[in-house]
Amino acid sequence: MDAKSLLLVLTLGLAVAGCASDDNKEAQTADDPLEPMNRFFFDFNQRLDRHAALPAATFYASAVPNGIRGNVHNVLTNLGGPVNVANDILEADFEYAGEAGARFLVNTTIGVAGIFDVATDWGLPERSRDFGETLGVYGIGQGPYLVLPFRGPSSVRDFTGGYIDGYFSPLHFVHYSGSTYVGLVKSSLGSVDNRSANIVTYRDIERASVDYYAIMRAYYRQRRERQVEDKAIQTAELPDF
Repeated sequence: MDAKSLLLVLTLGLAVAGCASDDNKEAQTADDPLEPMNRFFFDFNQRLDRHAALPAATFYASAVPNGIRGNVHNVLTNLGGPVNVANDILEADFEYAGEAGARFLVNTTIGVAGIFDVATDWGLPERSRDFGETLGVYGIGQGPYLVLPFRGPSSVRDFTGGYIDGYFSPLHFVHYSGSTYVGLVKSSLGSVDNRSANIVTYRDIERASVDYYAIMRAYYRQRRERQVEDKAIQTAELPDF
């Protein structure tokens, strides 16, 4: 979803939100002024998940050997290397920037385009940073909560950050016939990879939730706050969006 699409979504959402009751204190506390629109897209994404994403992820997890799934995950993670470097520099974490750069170089070359995670064995563990987190480090709050069709939970700050991060991706600098399809394949593989890793987590949360939308909103907010604070252990306790 590009910036123009987001503007359209927000415009429609504001129209819907204008018809909503002002006494929804829970939504106000969660900074969710577009809750009617967000719930609509949340339900849409849930239907899409039940009929497409979950079956694909379940098949992927059961039919593809664990080693190959690990290789795919490594490649996807490695593609985020330049994004990590850029955001570490912007956050003035120059030591982490150097480690992220070395990790990307090692895994891209010796790790054969990131298929093998050699860098972790060499003492260079993965540490993901994005521009949304960088904005958070500089004191910019998450802003209004968003649920984007086909993408899921986000916020105004994090959507903006993701748009900026796209310019640092290696795929952004590679121009060739079919590059659009490569980007689509990467996005699809990333979604399947993430969903397959969270099958049990999402199922358990939904079964235990009175309001699945509200609990997922709270978990997303908490995860992003902890990522900004770089609390990796506490972040690992929450579902990965």
